Amino acid sequence: MTTTATETVDVAIIGGGAAGLSAAVTLARSLRTVVVIDAGAPRNAPAAGAHNLLGREGIAPTELLRAGRAEAIGYGAIIREGTVTAVVRPEHRADSAFEVHSTCAFEVHSTGGPTVVARRLLIATGLVDELPDVAGLAELWGRDVLHCPFCHGYEVRGRRVGVLGTGPMAMHQAMLFSQLTSHITLIDHGMPPLTPEQRLQAEVRGIEIIGGPVTRVDADADNRLRAVLFDDGRELELDALVVAPRMRARAEIYTSLGGTLEDNPMGSMIPADRTGRTPIDGVWAAGNSVDLAAMVGASAAAGVQCGAMINVDLIEEDTRRALGSRVAG
Repeated sequence: MTTTATETVDVAIIGGGAAGLSAAVTLARSLRTVVVIDAGAPRNAPAAGAHNLLGREGIAPTELLRAGRAEAIGYGAIIREGTVTAVVRPEHRADSAFEVHSTCAFEVHSTGGPTVVARRLLIATGLVDELPDVAGLAELWGRDVLHCPFCHGYEVRGRRVGVLGTGPMAMHQAMLFSQLTSHITLIDHGMPPLTPEQRLQAEVRGIEIIGGPVTRVDADADNRLRAVLFDDGRELELDALVVAPRMRARAEIYTSLGGTLEDNPMGSMIPADRTGRTPIDGVWAAGNSVDLAAMVGASAAAGVQCGAMINVDLIEEDTRRALGSRVAG
């Protein structure tokens, strides 16, 4: 591996979150050369802690990433801060003077260092939460404005929780949070009409249903949620507000290589099989970019699986090449 104009590695990983770093550790432990390029904008940065992580329950997200980086570096992976600006296949370059090694599949350009030429590409860039357009809501996102009962529900147990009903998932969210508190209000902010069965479910679960719309989310002097304000002047004091953002995979690199995203009711994602292999040859993906609902632990597990399968794929390629050379000889 060089440190001049170009580095040649087995795998380039775009994204240094739970999935990307777990894949880097797995690959480096298999003696693969790995570069992780990370833009430093983790989705869960506003949260006080990451939950449902066996042995690391409640760890601050930044501390988790710091520890993960140290583990990957300890096995020989290179971690580079920067933004990937382009990924091209060397064989598609117009520059005929560029010599392409037969095992180099991708040329990765970034703001964080030299060009990386890699045999395989792993996209672990996560997703972007597109929040409802309500004044003041984004400023409290990840703290008092929540979406996942398993990620943050325990922290608001027994407290006053509102669910901002903007789509078909609103009643589902209200049901889940009703397990954690008896003080729950479903706010109709343009959600589909509830069926008679859903209204009966709300009644037996103690979920109050009120009309909207909400015009603003109000914070107190400590920048914690105080209340939601309605267009008719009403106020509802709350300790937490649940929303259902549309989740969009950070997939610009994937689509630039010719990939097409998949849509589901939660948002858009990179299509991949259970091992992380995408329809584009040599491109793999893991974490929230392929599983919009994955929590930190699930993303880390997917990274391990993906790293292991990339290693298997490279072994199979090297074996085929060696057998081909022997036959040709």
